Amino acid sequence: MNKIVITGPESSGKTTLFSSLQEEYDTCGVEEYARVYIDQLETGYGYNDILEIAKGQIENEKKAAEKDCLFMLADTDLLTLEVWCEYKYQKCHHFIKSNLRKMLPDYYLLCYPDIPWEYDPQRENPNDRVELFEIYRAKIVSLGVDYQIVKGGYVARLKNSKSIINHITNS
Repeated sequence: MNKIVITGPESSGKTTLFSSLQEEYDTCGVEEYARVYIDQLETGYGYNDILEIAKGQIENEKKAAEKDCLFMLADTDLLTLEVWCEYKYQKCHHFIKSNLRKMLPDYYLLCYPDIPWEYDPQRENPNDRVELFEIYRAKIVSLGVDYQIVKGGYVARLKNSKSIINHITNS
């Protein structure tokens, strides 16, 4: 089963794109576990919470992989956690780094932050999105995973992503 991950900096349209693609395709979807985890916290998250988020994300991916689907579509993966750990804490748990490399996707849809920032209590970096985008791109290249940058408004992003997915799943 092909694993396609939507990734990129905060407020770059990942979850909106994920939801739209889930409606378009009958496939196994993996939502971003960080949102669920952080919503349950009574205070802010810390470095060790990111490790727990990684464990939950892995568990959700494993459950999705057990299903009979044409492909798996994920709203982020461990790459986001590695980027965030290194950006915010200048270090990252070995567990996250090693499992990311064991569970690499077949393809990344890398969302460019060319859409307006939208406030969300879980978002922290309205001014660093392009810098973070470049970190994501460099990481993906270093991992050797195929990727495509997704840009433009909602309709253009959805159309481009569907074209990419159709190409991947029909190959």
